Amino acid sequence: MELLTTLIDFVLHLDAHLLALTQQYGVWIYAILFLIIFSETGLVVAPFLPGDSLLFVAGALAGMGSLQIQMLLPLLMLAAFSGDNTNYWIGRLLGLRLIKRANSRFIKHEHLEKTQAFYAKHGGKTIIFARFLPIVRTFAPFVAGIGLMRYRLFVAFSALGSVAWIAFFVLGGYFFGNIPVIKNNLTLMIFGIIFLSFVPAMREFMRHRRAGS
Repeated sequence: MELLTTLIDFVLHLDAHLLALTQQYGVWIYAILFLIIFSETGLVVAPFLPGDSLLFVAGALAGMGSLQIQMLLPLLMLAAFSGDNTNYWIGRLLGLRLIKRANSRFIKHEHLEKTQAFYAKHGGKTIIFARFLPIVRTFAPFVAGIGLMRYRLFVAFSALGSVAWIAFFVLGGYFFGNIPVIKNNLTLMIFGIIFLSFVPAMREFMRHRRAGS
């Protein structure tokens, strides 16, 4: 419970926490950001980590000069891409065994089912679209591995999705995060990003409920 409270506080005050970490750890902040993005994408047990909002705030800090955009963009693209590929191979080599043995607290079957439904609708392009959907982006490469998606095709979609996702949010923060009205209401902006990120998933959920009814 304490861990959940700490995580919620970190997400809701992401701008202050990330700035403090930048000042405290200096160049090591890049390794911390790499690890968070890699884990949120590459570890099927870590869909709760901040993604979109973290990227936006990191971009805003780069716009302030606290981070170097030249380092941030390629490093986080590599983190997203390598996380995707790690998750794919976990799914391909161990996926079925993990699903059978894993405690439901760590791998939610409803998350797997939601991702499988997304695949049924969008096919291989799910790897790109999922980048902009929290939770789904964590499970999409895992499910692709379980389904033995052709690796060459997976790599192409993963590379495109990684570049598009990182560029969209980091550059969004870089160019717009320091506009006074956004900078002075950054917590509300983070809430907005989180809400908008979940809108497609909520829409799909409601559509499936209506179809089921």
